[in-house]
Amino acid sequence: MYIEVHLGDIVRLRKKHPCGSFEWEVVRLGADIGLVCQGCRRRVLLQRGEFNKQLKTIVTVAKGE
Repeated sequence: MYIEVHLGDIVRLRKKHPCGSFEWEVVRLGADIGLVCQGCRRRVLLQRGEFNKQLKTIVTVAKGE
């Protein structure tokens, strides 16, 4: 299943980050999804398949140009 996300979207994942935050900003798209934690600003890369499993909801959709 392909879930459409865009750069700048804020997403909520199923497991919380060790800092306590559930929300992440999408900063890279491709075979890997780049995310930045909204709590501590840590950057991580998730494979698209793993990202699709972990995604719970899209909290905020990025403003389009």
